[in-house]
Amino acid sequence: MHTLSRRRFLRDTARATATAPLWTGLLLANSPRLSAAADRVRVGLIGAGGMGRGDLATFFLNPEVECPIVCDVDDRQCAEAVKLVQEKRGNAPACVRDFRRVLERQDVDVVIVATPDHWHALPTVLACQAGKDVYVEKPLALTIAEGRAMIEAARRHQRICQMGAQRPSSPTYAQAIEFVKSGQLGTVGLVRAWAYLDWIRPIGNPPDTTAPAEVDYDLWLGPAPRRPFNPNRFHFNFRWFWDYAGGLMTDWGVHLIQVLLWAMGPEPPRAVMSSGGKYVLEDNSETPDTQLTIYEFPKYTLVWEHKVGVGLGLYNRPWGMSFTGTEGTLVINDSGWEILREPTKDSLEPKKFPAGADPRPAHVRNFLDSVKSRKTPVEPLDVGHHVSTVAHLGNLALRTGRKLRWDPTAEKVIDDAAANALARPRYRKPWRLPYLAG
Repeated sequence: MHTLSRRRFLRDTARATATAPLWTGLLLANSPRLSAAADRVRVGLIGAGGMGRGDLATFFLNPEVECPIVCDVDDRQCAEAVKLVQEKRGNAPACVRDFRRVLERQDVDVVIVATPDHWHALPTVLACQAGKDVYVEKPLALTIAEGRAMIEAARRHQRICQMGAQRPSSPTYAQAIEFVKSGQLGTVGLVRAWAYLDWIRPIGNPPDTTAPAEVDYDLWLGPAPRRPFNPNRFHFNFRWFWDYAGGLMTDWGVHLIQVLLWAMGPEPPRAVMSSGGKYVLEDNSETPDTQLTIYEFPKYTLVWEHKVGVGLGLYNRPWGMSFTGTEGTLVINDSGWEILREPTKDSLEPKKFPAGADPRPAHVRNFLDSVKSRKTPVEPLDVGHHVSTVAHLGNLALRTGRKLRWDPTAEKVIDDAAANALARPRYRKPWRLPYLAG
């Protein structure tokens, strides 16, 4: 399988403690399918952009899935989702702007939350209160505190919730992770994840303007601060503005750091520092185009780095992850994985392993099976929260310009009021998030 192109990765990623230990399972490709009408799962889609439609199309690979309603604040996106349902299932679903209309429906069992990051927490929490199970996109939320509220909602209402970062459902990644855990690399003291993305270009600096008539812009903003409409802050490019997302640190970091933590264990970091800025892009985006983040874990160091406008990353891979041990290094991305032997050691044989199938269908299948069995899915919210928190801490360190020490029990930065303020949401009235601690 070749390294992902820009177009494919955009399609696949822009579309497409309380319950169990971290990384407790792996879905196998031959998972049983239930197709009887009585076993149907009725899905409501919240967020009908490219990611939402991609998720819904993946759900439709399972014959028991139906979709009676889709939701988006942009009528054009909603219309595209309606076409998808008609093509795959033959019915014309209801199309609404307000996600609360989805939660009111008695004919909805599950909701997909595929909105911008600042809209992940509230629909998930309210869906749990309404008795719906939830498949929510990554990162889990815009802030650390929101993630904890989502976990609390799922716990209180006994809901099955899964984060849509799919590599834990990949047998290929699981094989590589088992190799790391086997000890054959020796003592692993350094792990890295990187994203060097030459397809990211300046988005310009268009003036503020009036929102399109087919968009409910105030509802799109929701709990975020009220600002004039700017086309660069809307749809895909919302990722590069702090009001709505965390830039590449959370957009790609959650995907890749997830694999590192899967292998290295559930321990939280003790401290984090980060440096970077906008050195290349001349536009009105806010998040850094260059960032280096270093995490201190009890037994190893984790390094995240990203750079836009260039595609030559570590180990000649534009993006990926590596585990460096005393006997050798394992390098992996979606094009496969390989073992590199230390020059002065001979305990490992250099070898390459091919890529496996796209794990997204297996990830969705695992969620559907969990909905029916009421067993913990492969990536419940506590796992998603752990990974997302690590990524968020990188941004907190960058934005405060300080090395931060982390208290995982209190989920607070030690002796840093500014960082802790950034770790909590500030919802615009009248929006309020239930179960938000503190």
